[in-house]
Amino acid sequence: MDPHKTLEIVIQVVVLLFAVSFHESAHGFVAMKCGDNTARDLGRITMNPLKHLDPIGSLLFPAMLAFSGLPVFGWAKPVPVSLRGVPNPRRANLLVSAAGPLSNLILAVAFAGAFSLIKGVPIPSKASPFYALSLIFGLSVLVNVSLAIFNLLPIPPLDGFGVVESLAPPAAIPAVIWLRRFGFIILVVMMFTGVLGFIMRPVQDLVIAWLRS
Repeated sequence: MDPHKTLEIVIQVVVLLFAVSFHESAHGFVAMKCGDNTARDLGRITMNPLKHLDPIGSLLFPAMLAFSGLPVFGWAKPVPVSLRGVPNPRRANLLVSAAGPLSNLILAVAFAGAFSLIKGVPIPSKASPFYALSLIFGLSVLVNVSLAIFNLLPIPPLDGFGVVESLAPPAAIPAVIWLRRFGFIILVVMMFTGVLGFIMRPVQDLVIAWLRS
């Protein structure tokens, strides 16, 4: 394999591990601020990726996407949250759910700014350190945008479903509980039928076009 392609794959996986660690830590931090110390007590508010690693979602699935030439995204072990004893648990669930995707959007904006700073710097060859920096910053934008979009889907157990669940009127709660049982099946069907790619690719293509412009 082309060594530069190998470098790109390695950077994508490392960037993903950083992004999901930040994402899960954001969930735990906001939960702690809402009164739930479960994540803090389990050591899950940390940037150590080993604390959040899911072998399939954080390594195998992203590597398969990378070797297929597709934008990388994935998932980590969910941070345990217990909101039963906190004031206003529906509001807390909304904030905790939204914290993950929002954290990835913040990272995407930060890395987009860093990428813009070096975008005009001449890169004489792929051996230049600016080439590696441009890969790190650019792929960080793409990975974090992909994670935010993926997690905002209103499908359990993704964060978007937590937001919908928190805002749902009482009459819709039975439907919400019913849908929770089939969330993983829905996600698998979306992945294998191409529906997930149909949803995510337009935004990913826009990011890629901006990075290449």
